[in-house]
Amino acid sequence: MGNIVNSSIKNGILVISVTGRVDSTNSAEMEKEISAIVDTASYQLPVLDLSDLEYISSAGLRVLMKLRKQYGRPLKIDNAPGPICEILETTGFTELFEVTRKPRVVSVEGCPIIGKGYYGTVYRLDAETIVKVYRSPDSIPMIRNEKELARTALVAGVPTAISYDIVRVGDSYGSVFELLDAKTLNDRLIEEPQNTDEIVRLYAEFLHMVNSNTVPMGRLRSSKEQFIGYLDTVKTYLDDDVYEKIKALFAAVPEKENIVHGDAQMKNIMISNGEPMLIDMDTLSQGHPIFDIQAVFVTYFAFGEDDPNNSTDFIGVPEETTARVWEKFPEYYLGTDDPAQVNSLRDKISLVGCIRFLFLINVMDGKGDELFKLRVKHTRERLRTLADRVETLDF
Repeated sequence: MGNIVNSSIKNGILVISVTGRVDSTNSAEMEKEISAIVDTASYQLPVLDLSDLEYISSAGLRVLMKLRKQYGRPLKIDNAPGPICEILETTGFTELFEVTRKPRVVSVEGCPIIGKGYYGTVYRLDAETIVKVYRSPDSIPMIRNEKELARTALVAGVPTAISYDIVRVGDSYGSVFELLDAKTLNDRLIEEPQNTDEIVRLYAEFLHMVNSNTVPMGRLRSSKEQFIGYLDTVKTYLDDDVYEKIKALFAAVPEKENIVHGDAQMKNIMISNGEPMLIDMDTLSQGHPIFDIQAVFVTYFAFGEDDPNNSTDFIGVPEETTARVWEKFPEYYLGTDDPAQVNSLRDKISLVGCIRFLFLINVMDGKGDELFKLRVKHTRERLRTLADRVETLDF
């Protein structure tokens, strides 16, 4: 029996693995093995990993109940295979234990990529489903967190997709969403260049709607504090007086309950059944909308300014199209073509976007190469001008 109960320490947590079959012939021995592991460990609450458990009878379930009584609180059961989950659900154990299902395995080989973000890549599995594959092999907590963020946004009134499954993809994990025949707004931009202005208007008006929704203060992280962190990270690239001016501008931005997506580019807006919805919700925060619409400057201007191929390589559209997006967005977002208002908002978007852009290139591969140096140079020059011109980021 000893060879089917094993233990290990993962991230400071005692993990007890049970494999094979557990029934009346070996349940007592299983209990003895687990007790021996627990008695010699300094960890108060183990996690049971059932990923290789094939069957568990009522005798085995009674052992789990004894463990629960021993600790006086619910134990966590990880990676329960489908048939084991069904047993736990039927017997009511899912109400007594925190149970997570073992992810099914899928392959994304040959699947089209429909989006890339800081944490992972989004693939279309078939006409009905997409999967976001995270880069980190220890990404399940991140997947669960993004699922909770998406649920928060949906309850607040923001159209989004909720993950219904966690899957194993190679050495990492992915989150599966149902999006029937959906395509991104970026796909439309590629396929319908003659409709660029119409698409930008839809983009701006949808993002304005997203930013108009609110959640109770403190429900999500503060986008303002996040950008102050970005600013402090890139401080070394800025003149001291420019840094102090921008820090004061950030500090003066009022804290708000508005939803901020954090990476609101068109690749993260899906059109499903004719309606737009947000995806890639792991960057969700709350605060002033200026901290969201900065993404327009970063995606459709900053990355392509010193690397004209970036627009085609990253989002699949020519530079003249991204230039049109950047030109028209502030007007459509505000709902006015008044030059003074549009130019004022453009300056504010640019200033905040410059800080995020510096932060992004600072953590990207290629830091220190000639393109990086050119980007830093131009961004510093732009921030010097903007810091002299912008007196408030509020609008």
